[in-house]
Amino acid sequence: LAYKNNPAQAGEFNVSDEKDLILTGFLAFLDPPKDDVKDVLKKLKQDDITVKILTGDNAAVTKSVASRVGLNTKYIYSEKDFAGKSDDEVKKMVEECSLFVKLSPESKARIIQILKENGHTVAYMGDGINDTPAMKKADVAISVDTAVDIAKKSADIILLHKSLRTLEHGVRIGRQIFANTMKYIKITLSSNFGNILSILVASSFLPFLPMLPMQLLILDLIYGTSCLSLPFDRVGEKYLEVPRKWETKKLPKFMFFFGPTSSIFDIITFALLYFWICPSTVGTSYVAATPGQKAVFMAIFWSGWFIESLWTQEMVIQALRDPAIPFLQQHSSGVVMLATIGAGLIGTAMPYIPSLAKVMKFGPIPEYYVLVVLVLLTLYIALTTLVKHWYMKKEKFLI
Repeated sequence: LAYKNNPAQAGEFNVSDEKDLILTGFLAFLDPPKDDVKDVLKKLKQDDITVKILTGDNAAVTKSVASRVGLNTKYIYSEKDFAGKSDDEVKKMVEECSLFVKLSPESKARIIQILKENGHTVAYMGDGINDTPAMKKADVAISVDTAVDIAKKSADIILLHKSLRTLEHGVRIGRQIFANTMKYIKITLSSNFGNILSILVASSFLPFLPMLPMQLLILDLIYGTSCLSLPFDRVGEKYLEVPRKWETKKLPKFMFFFGPTSSIFDIITFALLYFWICPSTVGTSYVAATPGQKAVFMAIFWSGWFIESLWTQEMVIQALRDPAIPFLQQHSSGVVMLATIGAGLIGTAMPYIPSLAKVMKFGPIPEYYVLVVLVLLTLYIALTTLVKHWYMKKEKFLI
Protein backbone atom coordinates (compact mmCIF):
# COMPACT_ATOMS: atom_id res chain seq x y z
CA LEU A 1 0.00 0.00 0.00
CA ALA A 2 1.37 3.45 -0.98
CA TYR A 3 0.16 6.99 -1.55
CA LYS A 4 1.22 10.40 -2.90
CA ASN A 5 0.15 13.89 -1.89
CA ASN A 6 -0.46 15.48 -5.30
CA PRO A 7 -2.11 12.93 -7.54
CA ALA A 8 -3.66 13.73 -10.88
CA GLN A 9 -7.22 14.89 -11.18
CA ALA A 10 -9.89 12.28 -10.41
CA GLY A 11 -10.64 10.25 -13.50
CA GLU A 12 -7.23 10.96 -15.04
CA PHE A 13 -5.17 8.32 -13.23
CA ASN A 14 -2.93 6.11 -15.36
CA VAL A 15 0.15 3.92 -15.04
CA SER A 16 2.47 6.91 -15.13
CA ASP A 17 1.07 8.07 -11.77
CA GLU A 18 2.41 4.89 -10.11
CA LYS A 19 5.75 6.43 -9.12
CA ASP A 20 7.21 8.54 -6.35
CA LEU A 21 4.80 6.92 -3.92
CA ILE A 22 5.17 6.81 -0.14
CA LEU A 23 5.11 3.24 1.18
CA THR A 24 2.55 2.64 3.91
CA GLY A 25 2.90 -1.15 4.25
CA PHE A 26 2.10 -4.50 2.65
CA LEU A 27 -1.28 -6.14 2.29
CA ALA A 28 -1.12 -9.96 2.23
CA PHE A 29 -3.13 -13.01 3.21
CA LEU A 30 -2.10 -15.88 5.44
CA ASP A 31 -3.12 -19.47 4.74
CA PRO A 32 -1.07 -21.56 7.18
CA PRO A 33 -1.14 -25.37 7.34
CA LYS A 34 -3.33 -26.86 10.03
CA ASP A 35 -1.64 -27.51 13.35
CA ASP A 36 -1.97 -31.30 13.11
CA VAL A 37 -0.72 -31.69 9.52
CA LYS A 38 2.90 -32.39 10.41
CA ASP A 39 1.91 -35.11 12.87
CA VAL A 40 -0.54 -36.68 10.40
CA LEU A 41 2.08 -36.70 7.63
CA LYS A 42 4.44 -38.58 9.95
CA LYS A 43 1.76 -41.19 10.58
CA LEU A 44 1.06 -41.51 6.86
CA LYS A 45 4.78 -42.08 6.29
CA GLN A 46 4.75 -44.78 8.98
CA ASP A 47 1.88 -46.37 7.05
CA ASP A 48 4.15 -46.42 3.97
CA ILE A 49 2.13 -43.72 2.22
CA THR A 50 4.13 -41.10 0.32
CA VAL A 51 2.63 -37.60 0.12
CA LYS A 52 3.42 -35.44 -2.90
CA ILE A 53 2.25 -31.90 -3.72
CA LEU A 54 1.09 -31.15 -7.26
CA THR A 55 0.25 -27.45 -7.59
CA GLY A 56 0.02 -24.55 -9.96
CA ASP A 57 1.65 -22.24 -7.38
CA ASN A 58 5.25 -21.09 -7.63
CA ALA A 59 8.24 -22.85 -6.10
CA ALA A 60 8.85 -20.37 -3.25
CA VAL A 61 5.36 -20.63 -1.79
CA THR A 62 5.24 -24.42 -2.19
CA LYS A 63 8.68 -24.95 -0.64
CA SER A 64 7.76 -22.75 2.33
CA VAL A 65 4.60 -24.70 3.06
CA ALA A 66 6.29 -28.07 2.51
CA SER A 67 9.19 -27.29 4.85
CA ARG A 68 6.78 -26.26 7.59
CA VAL A 69 4.93 -29.59 7.47
CA GLY A 70 8.01 -31.78 7.18
CA LEU A 71 7.95 -32.77 3.49
CA ASN A 72 11.16 -33.36 1.57
CA THR A 73 12.12 -30.19 -0.33
CA LYS A 74 15.35 -31.48 -1.90
CA TYR A 75 13.80 -31.75 -5.36
CA ILE A 76 11.30 -29.27 -6.80
CA TYR A 77 10.25 -29.76 -10.42
CA SER A 78 8.08 -27.61 -12.61
CA GLU A 79 6.40 -28.41 -15.88
CA LYS A 80 9.39 -27.05 -17.81
CA ASP A 81 11.77 -29.51 -16.13
CA PHE A 82 10.06 -32.43 -17.87
CA ALA A 83 10.56 -31.01 -21.35
CA GLY A 84 12.93 -33.07 -23.49
CA LYS A 85 13.31 -35.85 -20.92
CA SER A 86 13.06 -39.53 -21.82
CA ASP A 87 10.37 -41.76 -20.31
CA ASP A 88 12.89 -43.38 -17.95
CA GLU A 89 14.15 -39.99 -16.79
CA VAL A 90 10.60 -38.75 -16.17
CA LYS A 91 9.76 -41.89 -14.17
CA LYS A 92 12.83 -41.33 -11.99
CA MET A 93 12.00 -37.64 -11.50
CA VAL A 94 8.45 -38.45 -10.44
CA GLU A 95 9.72 -40.99 -7.89
CA GLU A 96 12.42 -38.84 -6.28
CA CYS A 97 10.46 -35.58 -6.09
CA SER A 98 7.69 -34.67 -3.67
CA LEU A 99 7.02 -31.10 -4.84
CA PHE A 100 5.77 -30.28 -8.35
CA VAL A 101 5.04 -26.62 -9.08
CA LYS A 102 3.65 -24.43 -11.88
CA LEU A 103 1.72 -27.38 -13.26
CA SER A 104 -1.08 -27.30 -15.78
CA PRO A 105 -4.07 -29.64 -15.27
CA GLU A 106 -2.71 -31.90 -18.01
CA SER A 107 0.70 -32.15 -16.30
CA LYS A 108 -0.93 -33.12 -13.01
CA ALA A 109 -2.80 -35.93 -14.76
CA ARG A 110 0.40 -37.06 -16.51
CA ILE A 111 2.30 -37.33 -13.21
CA ILE A 112 -0.54 -39.38 -11.72
CA GLN A 113 -0.43 -41.71 -14.72
CA ILE A 114 3.36 -42.15 -14.45
CA LEU A 115 3.06 -43.00 -10.75
CA LYS A 116 0.49 -45.66 -11.62
CA GLU A 117 2.78 -47.03 -14.35
CA ASN A 118 5.52 -47.26 -11.72
CA GLY A 119 3.33 -49.70 -9.79
CA HIS A 120 1.82 -47.34 -7.21
CA THR A 121 -1.79 -47.07 -6.12
CA VAL A 122 -2.47 -43.35 -6.30
CA ALA A 123 -5.01 -41.19 -4.52
CA TYR A 124 -5.38 -37.54 -5.50
CA MET A 125 -7.00 -34.86 -3.39
CA GLY A 126 -8.26 -31.67 -5.02
CA ASP A 127 -11.04 -29.11 -4.83
CA GLY A 128 -10.74 -26.98 -7.97
CA ILE A 129 -11.52 -27.21 -11.67
CA ASN A 130 -7.81 -27.61 -12.47
CA ASP A 131 -7.69 -30.75 -10.29
CA THR A 132 -10.39 -32.61 -12.21
CA PRO A 133 -8.17 -34.31 -14.86
CA ALA A 134 -5.82 -35.64 -12.16
CA MET A 135 -8.75 -36.80 -10.03
CA LYS A 136 -10.18 -38.77 -12.94
CA LYS A 137 -6.79 -40.34 -13.64
CA ALA A 138 -6.14 -41.39 -10.01
CA ASP A 139 -7.18 -44.72 -8.50
CA VAL A 140 -9.01 -42.85 -5.73
CA ALA A 141 -10.22 -39.26 -6.10
CA ILE A 142 -10.75 -37.27 -2.91
CA SER A 143 -12.38 -33.88 -2.45
CA VAL A 144 -14.09 -31.76 0.23
CA ASP A 145 -17.68 -30.67 0.58
CA THR A 146 -16.74 -27.02 -0.17
CA ALA A 147 -15.10 -27.90 -3.50
CA VAL A 148 -16.44 -26.82 -6.88
CA ASP A 149 -19.19 -29.01 -8.30
CA ILE A 150 -17.06 -30.64 -11.01
CA ALA A 151 -14.45 -31.68 -8.41
CA LYS A 152 -17.11 -33.19 -6.14
CA LYS A 153 -18.67 -35.07 -9.06
CA SER A 154 -15.25 -36.48 -9.96
CA ALA A 155 -14.51 -37.59 -6.40
CA ASP A 156 -14.82 -41.11 -5.02
CA ILE A 157 -14.58 -39.78 -1.46
CA ILE A 158 -15.81 -36.41 -0.17
CA LEU A 159 -14.43 -35.30 3.19
CA LEU A 160 -16.89 -33.50 5.45
CA HIS A 161 -14.01 -32.34 7.65
CA LYS A 162 -10.97 -30.65 6.15
CA SER A 163 -8.39 -32.77 7.88
CA LEU A 164 -5.81 -35.27 6.66
CA ARG A 165 -6.29 -37.07 9.96
CA THR A 166 -9.64 -38.29 8.63
CA LEU A 167 -7.85 -39.82 5.66
CA GLU A 168 -5.19 -41.43 7.85
CA HIS A 169 -7.90 -42.89 10.07
CA GLY A 170 -9.77 -44.11 7.00
CA VAL A 171 -6.67 -45.85 5.66
CA ARG A 172 -6.26 -47.69 8.97
CA ILE A 173 -9.91 -48.79 8.98
CA GLY A 174 -9.64 -49.92 5.36
CA ARG A 175 -6.59 -52.04 6.10
CA GLN A 176 -8.31 -53.56 9.12
CA ILE A 177 -11.34 -54.50 7.00
CA PHE A 178 -9.05 -55.94 4.34
CA ALA A 179 -7.16 -57.99 6.94
CA ASN A 180 -10.32 -59.51 8.41
CA THR A 181 -11.70 -60.21 4.94
CA MET A 182 -8.52 -62.08 4.02
CA LYS A 183 -8.69 -63.99 7.30
CA TYR A 184 -12.17 -65.25 6.43
CA ILE A 185 -11.27 -66.20 2.86
CA LYS A 186 -7.97 -67.93 3.62
CA ILE A 187 -9.02 -69.67 6.83
CA THR A 188 -12.34 -70.90 5.43
CA LEU A 189 -10.70 -72.05 2.21
CA SER A 190 -8.02 -74.08 3.99
CA SER A 191 -10.51 -75.46 6.52
CA ASN A 192 -12.98 -76.61 3.87
CA PHE A 193 -10.18 -78.13 1.81
CA GLY A 194 -8.98 -80.04 4.87
CA ASN A 195 -12.50 -81.33 5.54
CA ILE A 196 -12.97 -82.49 1.94
CA LEU A 197 -9.59 -84.22 2.00
CA SER A 198 -10.49 -85.96 5.27
CA ILE A 199 -13.81 -87.17 3.88
CA LEU A 200 -12.12 -88.54 0.76
CA VAL A 201 -9.54 -90.41 2.84
CA ALA A 202 -12.13 -91.77 5.26
CA SER A 203 -14.52 -92.81 2.50
CA SER A 204 -11.71 -94.79 0.87
CA PHE A 205 -11.00 -96.92 3.93
CA LEU A 206 -14.05 -96.95 6.22
CA PRO A 207 -16.92 -99.38 5.59
CA PHE A 208 -19.42 -96.56 6.25
CA LEU A 209 -19.77 -92.80 5.74
CA PRO A 210 -17.53 -90.80 8.10
CA MET A 211 -20.38 -88.33 8.68
CA LEU A 212 -23.98 -88.02 7.52
CA PRO A 213 -24.95 -85.17 5.14
CA MET A 214 -27.21 -83.57 7.76
CA GLN A 215 -24.39 -83.64 10.29
CA LEU A 216 -22.02 -82.00 7.79
CA LEU A 217 -24.58 -79.26 7.15
CA ILE A 218 -24.99 -78.55 10.87
CA LEU A 219 -21.20 -78.61 11.29
CA ASP A 220 -20.79 -76.02 8.51
CA LEU A 221 -23.65 -73.94 9.91
CA ILE A 222 -22.07 -73.73 13.37
CA TYR A 223 -18.62 -72.98 11.92
CA GLY A 224 -19.98 -70.41 9.46
CA THR A 225 -21.91 -68.67 12.23
CA SER A 226 -18.76 -68.36 14.34
CA CYS A 227 -16.93 -66.85 11.34
CA LEU A 228 -19.39 -63.94 11.43
CA SER A 229 -17.34 -62.64 14.36
CA LEU A 230 -14.21 -62.11 12.21
CA PRO A 231 -15.13 -58.54 11.13
CA PHE A 232 -14.84 -57.61 14.82
CA ASP A 233 -11.38 -59.12 15.24
CA ARG A 234 -8.42 -56.95 16.16
CA VAL A 235 -5.54 -56.51 13.71
CA GLY A 236 -1.89 -56.26 14.68
CA GLU A 237 -0.11 -52.91 14.42
CA LYS A 238 2.52 -54.31 12.07
CA TYR A 239 -0.19 -55.41 9.64
CA LEU A 240 -1.71 -51.92 9.54
CA GLU A 241 1.63 -50.28 8.73
CA VAL A 242 2.06 -52.06 5.38
CA PRO A 243 -0.13 -51.51 2.31
CA ARG A 244 -1.29 -54.73 0.64
CA LYS A 245 -2.92 -55.56 -2.65
CA TRP A 246 -5.77 -57.93 -3.34
CA GLU A 247 -4.44 -61.04 -5.07
CA THR A 248 -5.58 -64.63 -5.38
CA LYS A 249 -2.52 -66.37 -6.83
CA LYS A 250 -1.21 -67.34 -3.38
CA LEU A 251 -4.50 -68.74 -2.11
CA PRO A 252 -3.83 -72.28 -3.44
CA LYS A 253 -0.44 -72.38 -1.68
CA PHE A 254 -2.04 -71.32 1.58
CA MET A 255 -4.77 -73.91 1.14
CA PHE A 256 -2.34 -76.77 0.37
CA PHE A 257 -0.12 -75.84 3.31
CA PHE A 258 -2.73 -75.61 6.06
CA GLY A 259 -5.63 -77.73 4.77
CA PRO A 260 -3.81 -81.09 5.09
CA THR A 261 -2.62 -80.09 8.57
CA SER A 262 -6.12 -80.52 9.95
CA SER A 263 -6.59 -83.66 7.84
CA ILE A 264 -3.66 -85.29 9.66
CA PHE A 265 -5.52 -85.00 12.96
CA ASP A 266 -8.79 -86.02 11.35
CA ILE A 267 -7.12 -89.25 10.21
CA ILE A 268 -5.67 -89.78 13.70
CA THR A 269 -9.19 -89.26 15.08
CA PHE A 270 -10.59 -91.80 12.60
CA ALA A 271 -8.07 -94.37 13.79
CA LEU A 272 -8.74 -93.70 17.49
CA LEU A 273 -12.49 -93.90 16.99
CA TYR A 274 -12.50 -96.96 14.77
CA PHE A 275 -9.93 -99.07 16.62
CA TRP A 276 -10.29 -97.90 20.23
CA ILE A 277 -13.17 -95.68 21.35
CA CYS A 278 -16.01 -97.22 19.35
CA PRO A 279 -15.01 -100.88 20.00
CA SER A 280 -14.49 -100.21 23.72
CA THR A 281 -17.94 -98.57 23.96
CA VAL A 282 -19.83 -101.10 21.82
CA GLY A 283 -17.92 -104.08 23.16
CA THR A 284 -16.68 -105.42 19.84
CA SER A 285 -15.03 -104.41 16.58
CA TYR A 286 -17.06 -103.24 13.61
CA VAL A 287 -16.32 -106.38 11.63
CA ALA A 288 -17.53 -108.71 14.40
CA ALA A 289 -20.50 -106.54 15.40
CA THR A 290 -24.16 -107.42 14.86
CA PRO A 291 -26.30 -105.12 12.67
CA GLY A 292 -27.58 -103.34 15.80
CA GLN A 293 -24.09 -102.94 17.21
CA LYS A 294 -22.87 -101.62 13.86
CA ALA A 295 -25.53 -98.90 13.98
CA VAL A 296 -24.35 -97.83 17.45
CA PHE A 297 -20.71 -98.09 16.29
CA MET A 298 -21.36 -95.69 13.40
CA ALA A 299 -23.37 -93.28 15.56
CA ILE A 300 -20.52 -93.05 18.09
CA PHE A 301 -18.03 -92.54 15.25
CA TRP A 302 -20.15 -89.70 13.82
CA SER A 303 -20.35 -88.06 17.25
CA GLY A 304 -16.60 -88.29 17.75
CA TRP A 305 -15.60 -86.83 14.42
CA PHE A 306 -18.28 -84.12 14.63
CA ILE A 307 -16.80 -82.85 17.91
CA GLU A 308 -13.17 -83.09 16.78
CA SER A 309 -13.80 -81.59 13.35
CA LEU A 310 -15.70 -78.63 14.79
CA TRP A 311 -12.99 -77.86 17.34
CA THR A 312 -10.19 -78.03 14.76
CA GLN A 313 -12.13 -75.65 12.50
CA GLU A 314 -12.69 -73.23 15.38
CA MET A 315 -9.07 -73.44 16.51
CA VAL A 316 -7.78 -72.85 12.99
CA ILE A 317 -9.35 -69.38 13.24
CA GLN A 318 -7.25 -68.70 16.32
CA ALA A 319 -4.12 -70.29 14.83
CA LEU A 320 -4.09 -68.66 11.38
CA ARG A 321 -5.32 -65.16 12.19
CA ASP A 322 -1.75 -64.09 13.06
CA PRO A 323 1.78 -65.50 12.50
CA ALA A 324 2.46 -65.66 16.26
CA ILE A 325 1.61 -68.54 18.60
CA PRO A 326 -2.13 -68.46 19.47
CA PHE A 327 -3.19 -67.79 23.08
CA LEU A 328 0.44 -67.07 24.06
CA GLN A 329 1.89 -64.47 21.67
CA GLN A 330 -1.32 -63.34 19.98
CA HIS A 331 -4.94 -63.08 21.10
CA SER A 332 -8.10 -62.54 19.10
CA SER A 333 -10.71 -60.01 20.12
CA GLY A 334 -13.20 -60.93 22.81
CA VAL A 335 -15.97 -61.36 20.23
CA VAL A 336 -13.95 -63.84 18.16
CA MET A 337 -12.81 -65.70 21.27
CA LEU A 338 -16.40 -65.99 22.52
CA ALA A 339 -17.71 -67.09 19.11
CA THR A 340 -15.07 -69.78 18.49
CA ILE A 341 -15.05 -71.23 22.00
CA GLY A 342 -18.84 -70.95 22.25
CA ALA A 343 -19.35 -72.74 18.92
CA GLY A 344 -17.03 -75.53 20.02
CA LEU A 345 -18.88 -75.98 23.32
CA ILE A 346 -22.26 -76.03 21.58
CA GLY A 347 -21.07 -78.69 19.16
CA THR A 348 -19.55 -80.73 21.97
CA ALA A 349 -22.79 -80.66 23.97
CA MET A 350 -25.03 -81.80 21.09
CA PRO A 351 -24.21 -85.55 21.28
CA TYR A 352 -24.83 -85.50 25.05
CA ILE A 353 -28.32 -83.96 24.77
CA PRO A 354 -30.70 -86.91 24.16
CA SER A 355 -33.26 -85.03 22.07
CA LEU A 356 -30.61 -83.45 19.81
CA ALA A 357 -28.58 -86.65 19.61
CA LYS A 358 -31.66 -88.53 18.42
CA VAL A 359 -32.44 -86.00 15.70
CA MET A 360 -28.80 -85.76 14.61
CA LYS A 361 -28.31 -89.56 14.88
CA PHE A 362 -25.42 -89.22 17.30
CA GLY A 363 -24.29 -92.10 19.47
CA PRO A 364 -23.32 -92.25 23.17
CA ILE A 365 -19.75 -90.94 23.01
CA PRO A 366 -17.87 -91.53 26.33
CA GLU A 367 -17.04 -88.49 28.48
CA TYR A 368 -13.29 -89.13 28.43
CA TYR A 369 -13.34 -88.48 24.68
CA VAL A 370 -13.42 -84.75 25.46
CA LEU A 371 -9.94 -85.10 27.02
CA VAL A 372 -8.78 -86.96 23.91
CA VAL A 373 -9.97 -84.04 21.77
CA LEU A 374 -8.19 -81.58 24.07
CA VAL A 375 -4.90 -83.44 23.58
CA LEU A 376 -5.43 -83.56 19.82
CA LEU A 377 -6.18 -79.82 19.71
CA THR A 378 -2.99 -79.02 21.62
CA LEU A 379 -0.94 -81.08 19.18
CA TYR A 380 -2.86 -79.56 16.26
CA ILE A 381 -2.05 -75.99 17.33
CA ALA A 382 1.61 -76.99 17.81
CA LEU A 383 1.80 -78.50 14.32
CA THR A 384 0.00 -75.53 12.75
CA THR A 385 2.49 -73.16 14.42
CA LEU A 386 5.36 -75.21 12.97
CA VAL A 387 3.78 -75.17 9.49
CA LYS A 388 3.32 -71.39 9.79
CA HIS A 389 7.04 -71.11 10.51
CA TRP A 390 7.85 -73.06 7.34
CA TYR A 391 5.32 -71.06 5.32
CA MET A 392 6.69 -67.69 6.47
CA LYS A 393 10.24 -68.60 5.38
CA LYS A 394 9.27 -67.89 1.78
CA GLU A 395 6.27 -65.59 2.28
CA LYS A 396 6.22 -62.02 3.54
CA PHE A 397 2.66 -62.19 4.85
CA LEU A 398 0.55 -64.93 6.39
CA ILE A 399 -2.82 -63.20 5.90
